Amino acid sequence: MKAGLLGYWNNAAASVTRELRLDRMTLPLRKRQRPGHPPDLALISQAPLRFPEIGIFLVEKRMGSSRRAFLAKLARTKGFRVEEMYNDTVTHVVSEQNTRAEVCEWLEARSGHVVGNVPIVLDVSWFTESMGVAAPVEIEPRHYLVTEPSSVALEEECVAVPVYACQRRTPLSNQNQRFTDALETLAEEASFGSNEGRSLAFSRAASVLRSLPYALTRLEELNSLPGFGSHSKKVLQDMLEEGTSVEVQQVLHSERYRTLKLFTGIFGVGKKTAYRWYQEGLRTLDDLRKQEKKLNREQEAGLLHYADLNRPVSRPEADKVEELMQDVFLQFLPGAIVTLAGGFRRGKESGHDVDFLITHPEEGKEVGLLMNAVSWLSSQHFERELRRFAVHERKMILNSHCLYDTTQKAGLPAHCEEDIFAHLGLEYVPPSQRNA
Repeated sequence: MKAGLLGYWNNAAASVTRELRLDRMTLPLRKRQRPGHPPDLALISQAPLRFPEIGIFLVEKRMGSSRRAFLAKLARTKGFRVEEMYNDTVTHVVSEQNTRAEVCEWLEARSGHVVGNVPIVLDVSWFTESMGVAAPVEIEPRHYLVTEPSSVALEEECVAVPVYACQRRTPLSNQNQRFTDALETLAEEASFGSNEGRSLAFSRAASVLRSLPYALTRLEELNSLPGFGSHSKKVLQDMLEEGTSVEVQQVLHSERYRTLKLFTGIFGVGKKTAYRWYQEGLRTLDDLRKQEKKLNREQEAGLLHYADLNRPVSRPEADKVEELMQDVFLQFLPGAIVTLAGGFRRGKESGHDVDFLITHPEEGKEVGLLMNAVSWLSSQHFERELRRFAVHERKMILNSHCLYDTTQKAGLPAHCEEDIFAHLGLEYVPPSQRNA
């Protein structure tokens, strides 16, 4: 993820705000304290032990260290015993997005010896439900982790796939990638044509296939699955019998589809704007750049940084962003916890952006945090001064689109920040020294 001189933090602010709201929905928060009586964190962390017979160990694999630390603190405030290291006193191992076999392998790798009788291995849903009522809930079959689905289980699962996506588990590994890609292409094409009902039908069918722990091999298997209409079945029948769908291939090679997909990939450009440009005869990014069109600030940035904004972000880059954000928010709010969200939280190795949520053990402490951090990250005063220097000292205009020389009546080429400083005749100042 690249952070340039003229960074755009609007999306980050909106994303974090949404995640803050989501966090309040998914994790129980302590009641707001009366004004003038802030809680004593030291006392909270040493809450009386209410359930000594239960020893919880949170598996860090796919959960992440920050989220694990937050959940551990939350459990202790409810009177649960949480062990930092796996030992013989552990009775409940809690995992997120892992199978039982993966948990056992992870424990053995860290303990240095074969794990014998592993205690109850549960999905994190048991943990969150227990935190919601501040007591251990009764363990149900759905809470247990399984090693591998058996053939009988696969048949039963094939018959009993829930209608709603929120009722079913969808593994990160998609066993039906080529089928879901085809259906999602048709969903996108229908969306470009403003046929939202048809688009939703294809999307729902793809979602069901994505949840299956096995690959589709026969058309008859669809009979027991929800969400498949005659059109979706016909597409899959063609792919199963012929290896491809003529309809999908026609869409992929359609000039209209390819153009609208290209234009909607520009940050700040929606379907209506993309279709209007298509109707005006525009087909490429160069066509758009050559037009004397008035783009808004977001669209200008999206066109200027198109390649960079559409480049996938890797997991190591996302981890670096998490570390950076953790350091930044701790400066403004000690005790703040930053956790990767979105696709990376679900275990993906790459994504289009980096989402994260910010939490704090005390409700209300996060008020005003986001704006303070965003202002600090954007070095706003330094940027304003750079623009002011360009206008008054060099007769140039510096904005998010380009550096324009008013005397030459031309934009100056700049491929990096150093080029901008060079055009202005200034010594390059690295970002770490712009805390003006």
